[in-house]
Amino acid sequence: MLINVITPEIQELINSHDWKSLKEVLPGLEPVDTSDLIRSVSSTEDRVIIFRLLPRDLAADVFSEMDWDLQEDILSGMNNTQIRQILTELEPDDRTRFFEECPSEVTRKLIEFLPVDERKKTLELLGYPEYSVGRLMTPNYVAIKKNWTIKRSMEHIRKIGKNVENFDIVYVIDNQWKLLDAIELRSLILSDDDALVESIMDNTYVSLSAFEDQEKAVHYFEHYGLPILPVVDSEGVLLGSITFDDILEIAKEEATEDFHKTASVSPLETPYMQTKVLDFFKKRVGWLVALIFVNIISGFAMAHFEELIQAVTALVFFIPLIIDSGGNAGSQSSAMIIRAFATGEVHLKQWWEVVLKDLFVSMMLGLTMGLAVSLVGVYRGGFLMGISVALSMAAVVVTGSLLGTILPFILRVFKLDPATASSPLITSMADILGVIFFFSISQALIGL
Repeated sequence: MLINVITPEIQELINSHDWKSLKEVLPGLEPVDTSDLIRSVSSTEDRVIIFRLLPRDLAADVFSEMDWDLQEDILSGMNNTQIRQILTELEPDDRTRFFEECPSEVTRKLIEFLPVDERKKTLELLGYPEYSVGRLMTPNYVAIKKNWTIKRSMEHIRKIGKNVENFDIVYVIDNQWKLLDAIELRSLILSDDDALVESIMDNTYVSLSAFEDQEKAVHYFEHYGLPILPVVDSEGVLLGSITFDDILEIAKEEATEDFHKTASVSPLETPYMQTKVLDFFKKRVGWLVALIFVNIISGFAMAHFEELIQAVTALVFFIPLIIDSGGNAGSQSSAMIIRAFATGEVHLKQWWEVVLKDLFVSMMLGLTMGLAVSLVGVYRGGFLMGISVALSMAAVVVTGSLLGTILPFILRVFKLDPATASSPLITSMADILGVIFFFSISQALIGL
């Protein structure tokens, strides 16, 4: 946490520009903490100085932890040689993620700074579809052959392991580079030197296609609990690997995006504090204006029962209570279904089972809430008012809940994000139905 990073001693070193002493302190910090420390400094010049104090092997790790705006700020204060050094030191997947944020013309210029082999890796990763697993993977991994001895395999790992981000898992390939197995490093270490690799293979492994959506990779890591997964092409050829830390970032972005959508806000592309006021306005105004016209329907429905409202003014007391309960029940249902979709707990083919379950639950909720509010109805307007309010409450809660359950399934059928079935939308639709149900039932029982 930033509050623990900027101790009074470190703050004093920054304020006094004691860069020599600060240089000795920085290597002891975690890369993410150093990134936060640099962001806390207001002066671009000081930010660049602090970054240049980092050891070469640590600078790339710190840079990869930064947001795009801070990365841009750092690069703006560096010369071409320093930029080339940073870009070259970055892991291929981190470099690809950085280039994705850059404007296209900036990306083209920066790619030219890379050595030929690194430039080739970068262009290959950028060639995969946006939001695909191929964009996330690193092409640096450790691969061995099944007919190698354990001793030869370990020598190979020691030789190339220093250039690999994570080799807790070692991949076994054939002569065509097709993936045969994924073996834990500890299995190799604990085996006899003269034993063959195939003697410890079980030929069971989990892999991802480079063209799969990143969200599927998140589900795989959650389901299998592995620290790293191999990435293959359509023919099973090993292309690279994805590590847990890469997926953690994607999972956070997906969760944030869904959270924004459930509140009818378009996802933010930048951190909250770096988002401009005009950008906030653009993200929110569309849905709010659209919901105005949806809510107007409630007004028209209420106007249709104007004579009933004038005759039985006590009904007005229950309008907010009835319609809000339907919206609340719908929001609860949609939140649970959307989350179940996101975690893979519910699939499209299970729609009937889910709807049936929610029907029973909503009927129990509607009956309970109807009985509770009926007492208030009797107190405010007599027995018929109590019956009218109770039936309306039950109908609205059941309908709102089913609406919140069914709408995400409908959106999924049309290949749309279920999170679009946001709480404000469902609440507005439940309001309309609540008004219609309440006044229709009241008119049938009381209005006569």
